Amino acid sequence: QVQLVESGGGLVQAGGSLRLSCTTSGRAFSSYAMGWFRQGPGKEREFVAAESWSGGSTYYADSVKGRFTISRDNAKNTVYLQMNSLKPEDTAVYYCAAGLGRSIVRLTTSSGYNYWGQGTQVTVSS
Repeated sequence: QVQLVESGGGLVQAGGSLRLSCTTSGRAFSSYAMGWFRQGPGKEREFVAAESWSGGSTYYADSVKGRFTISRDNAKNTVYLQMNSLKPEDTAVYYCAAGLGRSIVRLTTSSGYNYWGQGTQVTVSS
C-alpha cells in the first residue's frame, strides 16, 4: 500500500508561482511512475504532468507545457510540481498519483495510476 500526501497549494495572483509537493509512504517509491492531475470547478479530472519511474521521461498537458515542471527526489520519496506563470484557469484541486504504468498512454490517463493523494487546492486570482 502506498499513501500520498500533497502540500503546497494556496492562493496566488496570476503570473505567480507555486510548488506542490507529494510525499509518499511505503517502499519502492523509485519503482512508481508519478503523475499530477487536476480537477477544476465543474470540470472532469485532467492530466497535468507525469514522470516515468526512472525519471528519464516527462510528459505534460499542452495547457501547462513550458510553465510547469515535474521532478522527483527518490531519496525523499517526493515528487514536485513547479508551477510558474500561473493563470486563473489553473485554479483546481491538484492530485498526485503513483502507478506502475510504463507507457505514455498509461502515464497520461488516470486509469494508469493505482494510488492517489487527497488533493491540494490551488487558486489563481486575476
